[in-house]
Amino acid sequence: MKVVHVIIGLSVGGAELMLKRLIESHRNEPAVEHTVISLTDLGALGETLISEGFEVYCLGMSSMVKGPVTLFRLRRLLRQLSPDIVHTWMYHADLLGGVAARTTGFRNVVWCIRSTDIRKGGSKVTILIRKVCAWLSEYLPRAIVCAADSSRQVHEVVGYAPNKMQVIPNGFELEKLVPVNTSAEAVRDELGISKSCKVVISVGRFNPVKDHRSFIEAAGMVAAQRDDVRFILVGRGLESENPELQSMIEATHKRGVFYLLGERDDVPACLAASDVFCLHSVTEGFPNVLGEAMAVGVPCITTDVGDAAFLLDQPEWVVPAGSPKRLAEKILDMLSMPDSARKKLGETAALRIRGDFTMDVVSRKYFELYQSLLRSR
Repeated sequence: MKVVHVIIGLSVGGAELMLKRLIESHRNEPAVEHTVISLTDLGALGETLISEGFEVYCLGMSSMVKGPVTLFRLRRLLRQLSPDIVHTWMYHADLLGGVAARTTGFRNVVWCIRSTDIRKGGSKVTILIRKVCAWLSEYLPRAIVCAADSSRQVHEVVGYAPNKMQVIPNGFELEKLVPVNTSAEAVRDELGISKSCKVVISVGRFNPVKDHRSFIEAAGMVAAQRDDVRFILVGRGLESENPELQSMIEATHKRGVFYLLGERDDVPACLAASDVFCLHSVTEGFPNVLGEAMAVGVPCITTDVGDAAFLLDQPEWVVPAGSPKRLAEKILDMLSMPDSARKKLGETAALRIRGDFTMDVVSRKYFELYQSLLRSR
């Protein structure tokens, strides 16, 4: 079977990485062939996919104003590729890819939804596109895949066809979550953090939906009670050159306990160097970074957003979103535990990922979905 994926772009992000992992997981499956169409540009992941031998096409759309032109080009390209399955990723691609596929005679359309509550951080255009997709969900796709059950519930409420919805969570490539070029000790040495200090890590781009303000306020509260705790922030925009971030840190009067690392290519090593991981978002679908921290074996605390509580499956370590005080209390509680008890929490989390959320499991679910669509055609 030939599967053509349509996605808004191929820069580094949760949906984009999941698409990359999915098609790589089928590399040794002769029954399926994957091709990718980016509505915008190639991006870093597009270059990687091409180097791995996958076909990638770019349509150069710079805004939704060029949607009609992009739709025309997409229809022509789909006719040329003649796919058995058109698998679209996220709202813009769901709309344009769904319309292009159905108007050129391709019925096997799979929509993929990655978000939950886009009212927090989503643009007005994206919210409008979601509404249009809800209206068309009964007609364009044959299946709608959500990355999280909470996402499925939210989208059914806003009008998506419930009879077409199913949940396939993200999958994790465990072998890629083992530190390779950098060790945990090297990360601490690089930052000058002694072995006697406890490290709390946050991983995620600087964005309002990630709510770094709450994390930094909580860190300040913890630092006011313990002088042996350090806080590492990893992700795009988390650099000392960010004035908004620096203002948040200055407000804690504990500037010296924060380490701003920006984007890193050794995130597994950064996680392994830490004693506690915190997810502090105000909205999520299926939080990849939480699963990655669990897979590495880091004890985790999370806000109750999306499927985070379901994924962690440790209710004691789930706090309400936007509550720095509660987050600080949980960080202090976890750091006060004996090392052996905290290690046990991390081991339990790692076992959960290895049992239910590996890429092998998720890859098989997508393959079975594709086959079911072809059989029922």
